[in-house]
Amino acid sequence: MTSSVFDSERLLFTPATPDTNAIPIIFAFPNEYSVGITSLGYQVVWATLAMRDDVQVSRLFTDTHEQLPRTPEIVGFSISWELDYVNILNLLESLEIPILATSRDDSQPIIFGGGPVLTANPEPFADFFDVILLGDGETLLGNFIEAYKEVRNASRQTQLKRLAQTPGIYVPSLYEVEYQAIDGAVKSIKPISPEIPAVVQKQTYRGNTLSASTVVTEKAAWENIYMVEVVRSCPEMCRFCLASYLTLPFRTASLESSLIPAIEKGLKVTNRLGLLGASVTQHPEFETLLDYISQPKYDDVRLSIASVRTNTVTVQLAETLAKRDTRSLTIAVESGSEKIRQIINKKLHNDEIIQAAINAKAGGLKSLKLYGMAGIPGEETEDLEQTVAMMRNIKKAAPGLRLTYGCSTFVPKAHTPFQWFGVNRHAEKRLQFLQKQLKPQGIEFRPESYNWSIIQALLSRGDRRVSQLLQLTRDFGDSLGSYKRAFKQLKGQIPDLDFYVHAEWSTEQVLPWSHLQGPLPQSTLLKHLADAKSYINPSPKELQPLNS
Repeated sequence: MTSSVFDSERLLFTPATPDTNAIPIIFAFPNEYSVGITSLGYQVVWATLAMRDDVQVSRLFTDTHEQLPRTPEIVGFSISWELDYVNILNLLESLEIPILATSRDDSQPIIFGGGPVLTANPEPFADFFDVILLGDGETLLGNFIEAYKEVRNASRQTQLKRLAQTPGIYVPSLYEVEYQAIDGAVKSIKPISPEIPAVVQKQTYRGNTLSASTVVTEKAAWENIYMVEVVRSCPEMCRFCLASYLTLPFRTASLESSLIPAIEKGLKVTNRLGLLGASVTQHPEFETLLDYISQPKYDDVRLSIASVRTNTVTVQLAETLAKRDTRSLTIAVESGSEKIRQIINKKLHNDEIIQAAINAKAGGLKSLKLYGMAGIPGEETEDLEQTVAMMRNIKKAAPGLRLTYGCSTFVPKAHTPFQWFGVNRHAEKRLQFLQKQLKPQGIEFRPESYNWSIIQALLSRGDRRVSQLLQLTRDFGDSLGSYKRAFKQLKGQIPDLDFYVHAEWSTEQVLPWSHLQGPLPQSTLLKHLADAKSYINPSPKELQPLNS
């Protein structure tokens, strides 16, 4: 394919001229260019590499690539969606690199991966990578390149051992996993030699200059958008939420030294601005930022904002967005039940949600998207009925505002207090119940696929044995049926689907990621779990299967 997609890129950084002895690196995104180039994480890592003169970096996507080096020394992948693992295996094969780390020899490049999926739980993908970078790229990436330079001409084994001694760099092959039984839980995870750290600590960048786009292009999935990270992590700490727990502490970009200079730079090349973060409106100076963007010189700017916290939806915010070509706002409410919100630590009340809808309408917005979840631990029939009632009340309070309720199934995530829970077996019925109740009210209901939630849970709680399952599944296609077929084929060699997805795990159990330390120690997560359980009925009536 010609390099035409790269021709329409406007760079916001100056690439370095690589030295003659620069390390040849391929940095891949395991999806199409339009998707990959919209990932802020991918853009920033690529630009960071491209600004170094000791590396020569080429980009690779599933549908296009820059000119690739004949013998790359390092091949990296940025992963933001679990099912993209299929594309990783395909891309490795296209580069004639063995897909299993154990099959690679000294002549093959070091394969590394990073991004939210691998930082949360790399174990299901462990067999495919030589090196996994855990945490924020800001310091990790430079340390990785520097450590590699020290052992650039050594054997693969020497390289891996040296890399494993760098904080945040995890080399799966240097850890041995023992199981209670061939198809039982994990018994222990230990380094194979004393010089390898027993625990790998996720790296956290603590500066107040956060990320911003390094490239703007009309070929991106969000055309010509310039993205600015306003906050990182989230102070709310909903107990199921990976975006909060995995990325703690909550950090905000400095208005004067980070946000305003970044926005000024970006708006010289485009008039589309995206403000990113799990809870953008909780930036302490968010009002000032809005005033800044509301200046007449930015009248033609189209503004989009990631999810906002409900009680920060003011009429002023809605007006600013409406003037800036935004028609709708997204808020995460999780449930209409106060009890469920206590269980998950969502500090929010129905009257605040109703007020947000009134303010959105008053400010000129046309629609409001609310996000919720079904199958949260402790949920009963009346909790779902309360969600339906809440949606009805919003509709009454803000007539004419288009309402959408997006709903996913609760999926347990590593490094959160809810990692020990399983997926509720009745969740699919609950989604159907909500659909049946909301549709006649004229409320659009968008459920996330229950089957996809099952696969997500398998990958978010999987251990290393899941790697062989993934290889098999790839040959069968990526539907839930393919996974079930692969489980059948591996029966007796790995635990069943139920163990990974639905079972509630004992808090005594060794978790597949227990050798990988997130921001909070297990003792803290257990305390948060106990708080949640104190709101769950002592003998919860298992929700009767609802008549769909």
